[in-house]
Amino acid sequence: MRSTFKDKERIVFKVGTSTITHEQTGGLDLVKLEKFIRILTDLHNQGKDIIVVSSGAIGVGRKSLGLTQKPDTISLKQACAAIGQSRLMTVYQKLFSEYNQYTAQILMTKFTIVNDTSRHNARNTFEELLRLGAIPIVNENDTVATDEIDFGDNDTLSAIVAAIAKADLLVLLSDIDGLYTDDPNRNPDAEMISYVESISDELIEMAKGPSTSLGTGGMSAKIYAAGIANDGGTDMAIINGEDMDNITRLMAGEDIGTVFKAHKTRHFHLKEYLERK
Repeated sequence: MRSTFKDKERIVFKVGTSTITHEQTGGLDLVKLEKFIRILTDLHNQGKDIIVVSSGAIGVGRKSLGLTQKPDTISLKQACAAIGQSRLMTVYQKLFSEYNQYTAQILMTKFTIVNDTSRHNARNTFEELLRLGAIPIVNENDTVATDEIDFGDNDTLSAIVAAIAKADLLVLLSDIDGLYTDDPNRNPDAEMISYVESISDELIEMAKGPSTSLGTGGMSAKIYAAGIANDGGTDMAIINGEDMDNITRLMAGEDIGTVFKAHKTRHFHLKEYLERK
């Protein structure tokens, strides 16, 4: 299965806050972010459609305001997002432009998905941007919406984007190597699971754990995202984003991370997944 990854034509990459920021300060890790962008641009130059779902807006805003703790109110989260989103997008645009690649910003809300017309328009927007050669950079519109911040994490959003855009592959760049039988930070005997044919109740229980200090998505959120992506017909992989070369290794078919096999559900509908959340 992994040998087919080199032939994927439309790929969604989700990058989390902890992956693109320095743990000590919460500031952007520009060296890592530049390498991420260089690798994505090279994939795009190979003729692949690339979409980025990027966390980090609230974290960047928090850093800009000098806050040492995660914001604990909706209004403060929105303020951090308002400040951080423009700064984050500026960095993306600047770095991508170094490789003569242009980008587009897409901010989505839950309404975009549950409303049939909005969802259809979003799909058309993705198609047109990709046809024009742009790399869309997606985030939730945390600045004006409240239930999106409460609703979720960008793992779920990336799976939704993959379904809307009809992607072949979703890649989650995490701060862990993949899915383990237990928390490897606490249990040295935990073993990594390389391949998941289907998501069972046992697997869901195994993945339950805390979120990271910077982000919102724990492993259970990634399993939920895999369920959406796989049912929508998209393969999904979790790899460690600490080393951005893992993207190249994954696309070359190397046995890294955890891969979840797609099995498109006949009557797949995104609204049903949001109702379960």
